[in-house]
Amino acid sequence: MGLSESPIRIKSFEFACEIVKYCDKLKSQKDFELASQLLRRGTSIGANTREAQRGVSTKDFKNKFGIALKEADETMYWLEILEATDREVPNEMKNKCEELIRILVAIIKNS
Repeated sequence: MGLSESPIRIKSFEFACEIVKYCDKLKSQKDFELASQLLRRGTSIGANTREAQRGVSTKDFKNKFGIALKEADETMYWLEILEATDREVPNEMKNKCEELIRILVAIIKNS
């Protein structure tokens, strides 16, 4: 399996695309600050995952996946804030974020 076929790479990329579209919707509703926070964190998961797979050492690999995990956890935080303040957050988006967190934890534990 090549790097481009890695399940975490595919899932984090698809999630980032969904985050971009959702943030566009938030911006159209004048939720600029929340959209900005969510956009940075939600797209950073995939960027760090991609960088991790090009890591030069196991330590580098684990460090980048650790950063991706922190970004995924913060993404979940922003989704929860949005939901708690009466914004419509798609359940599927939260489920996908939780799945990314579980996968990242497993990758880090097994590395």
